[in-house]
Amino acid sequence: MKNPSGDPTLSKPTEDFEIAVRLSHVRPLAKLRDKVDPKHAALIVVDMQNDFCAVGGMMSNEGFDISEVQRTASRLPALLAAARSAGVLVVFVRNVYSTSTELSSGQNRPANMYLSDSWLEQAARTRKGSYTRREVCAQGSWEGDFYGDIRPEPGEPVVTKHRYSAFHSTDLDSILRTHGIRTIILTGVATNVCVETTAREGFVRDYYVVLVADGTATYSADDQQATLRNIDRFFGEVTSISDLTSAWALVGTQQ
Repeated sequence: MKNPSGDPTLSKPTEDFEIAVRLSHVRPLAKLRDKVDPKHAALIVVDMQNDFCAVGGMMSNEGFDISEVQRTASRLPALLAAARSAGVLVVFVRNVYSTSTELSSGQNRPANMYLSDSWLEQAARTRKGSYTRREVCAQGSWEGDFYGDIRPEPGEPVVTKHRYSAFHSTDLDSILRTHGIRTIILTGVATNVCVETTAREGFVRDYYVVLVADGTATYSADDQQATLRNIDRFFGEVTSISDLTSAWALVGTQQ
């Protein structure tokens, strides 16, 4: 999303930014092109898995409209190619929720590793059989596999999570710190659930957050817009694929 001037790389208001510079021990990054510089930016691909994107996956089975998710998925390969070409670190995030509904050997309860009582109660009230009667993103399953051709290339980190946030009890923060990352660029699904939760936690861990409006999707236009407003107001900057790739092109001309 562009600033009112139409230039996605302009600084924030000069007076406030200069005050921020004086207060900060590290000079803040004011321009989009500085935030997404490949030297310190990572493109995070959140939960592009069949259960969330494909016909026959969890969200489809629950009756959600997945058309916008699939339209967004069609745009991501070009964005991934641009990121890789620019030298941006690409990190894939995936869920593993269900482990097994079968009884453990010698035990009288299922071999459930990750789904807590509160999670299962929420599912029983609202999820129409997901997590209870149907496994979700089980390890090695079609449902948990990456959707279509949106998948990591050899050598790209894959972070496995068991909750909405990609930071919660994962090695994502260690991967980012090791690579000197200052900015997380968020794509994937669902905008108002796992993407937003990751954005919030990334911001409170002092990363710059850039959320790609047309590179993220959810199952309701109202939910999508609510998250975009909330992130832009409190947690980061909202941009578009076009503005992002233009910023990378600008960085390339300055090297």
